[in-house]
Amino acid sequence: MSEFPHVLPTYNRAPLSFERGEGSWAVAQDGTRYLDLGAGIAVNVLGHAHPELVATLTEQAQRIWHVSNLYHIPEQERLADLLVENSFADTVFFTNSGTEAAELAIKMARKYWDHQGQPDRFEILTFDGAFHGRSTGAIAAAGSEKMVAGFGPLMPGFCQLPWGDSEALAAAITDKTCAVMLEPIQGEGGIRPLGDAELRKIRQLCDETGTLLILDEVQCGMGRTGRLFAHEYAGIAPDIMMVAKGIGGGFPLGAVLATREAAAGMVAGTHGSTYGGNPLGCAVGAKVMEIVSDQAFLAEVNRKASLLRQKLEGLVATYPDIFEEVRGQGLMLGLKCKRPPGELVAAGYGQQILTVAAADNTLRLLPPLNITDEDIAEAVSRLDKAAASLNG
Repeated sequence: MSEFPHVLPTYNRAPLSFERGEGSWAVAQDGTRYLDLGAGIAVNVLGHAHPELVATLTEQAQRIWHVSNLYHIPEQERLADLLVENSFADTVFFTNSGTEAAELAIKMARKYWDHQGQPDRFEILTFDGAFHGRSTGAIAAAGSEKMVAGFGPLMPGFCQLPWGDSEALAAAITDKTCAVMLEPIQGEGGIRPLGDAELRKIRQLCDETGTLLILDEVQCGMGRTGRLFAHEYAGIAPDIMMVAKGIGGGFPLGAVLATREAAAGMVAGTHGSTYGGNPLGCAVGAKVMEIVSDQAFLAEVNRKASLLRQKLEGLVATYPDIFEEVRGQGLMLGLKCKRPPGELVAAGYGQQILTVAAADNTLRLLPPLNITDEDIAEAVSRLDKAAASLNG
């Protein structure tokens, strides 16, 4: 019998290992440089080894790393101030991941109604194709067979609806509905944006029925779409929002943002985290926020996104047997494929370019937000060669 792997084998890992990174490039152990259009699955918003993040991390590491939430944490309060100043929110709770943020969002929404004296309002409506993490609550929220098979019984109180169908949503809201939870742009689901008009309709339905709106911006937030948060394009605001991934620029960090009304039930003792909001993570997060919330920086994200999208449209036209369309917003783009996207990912390794597969036959392109024009041109050239290798 072969020895069981010491690292639990829940991933089909690529035969690659990286020892360092430089901007939009990851350097393998053999010295080969790979152009990174995955950015750690939308995490490294400022690329690898960004000098300001390295300096901030190093400085904080020489001071204090962790104290726990039994005490005031100035770095945490600084990051909370930045998030509140730049969003709809009145209050923030820090986590270590998007999954933890999803769990708190679920708890917060249900606690809100309990606090209102209506504990029977506990059902949360979600949408097909959603991904909110891998915890038992998050997989029950998404409900996909791939994630829930073998993990039953599932946490009750969730109902999945057709993606972006406001009419189905209107019919599903009852006196037991607690909240609606959705991603403005589905990431794992295949870079599927919810139209601004649909998002406004959903906000209106929530307002009319008193239902809370929870937005999951773990992947599409933190400047990825060219706005600090994707929902800003629709001119609406959620009651509760999850963020993670890009907020730490590579350091594990997440957060739940909420209005004071939505968070009213979350009093002392109702939730906690040992590591969440530690000084080290929040110091880095504050530096990320300072950079990505700058309007000039976001304007550059939009300019680069237009440049990349234009080049990708040309790629689709060149390889109509491989690609169907470009979709997404900002630097959260997807190439809808006519063959399994994993084939493109593997072909990309041969051209030293890193991409990420998603559902709905989609190849995700999630480069650092500060990728250079030269690296954009090089990326499309390498994608072209990868597609050609499959078309031959």
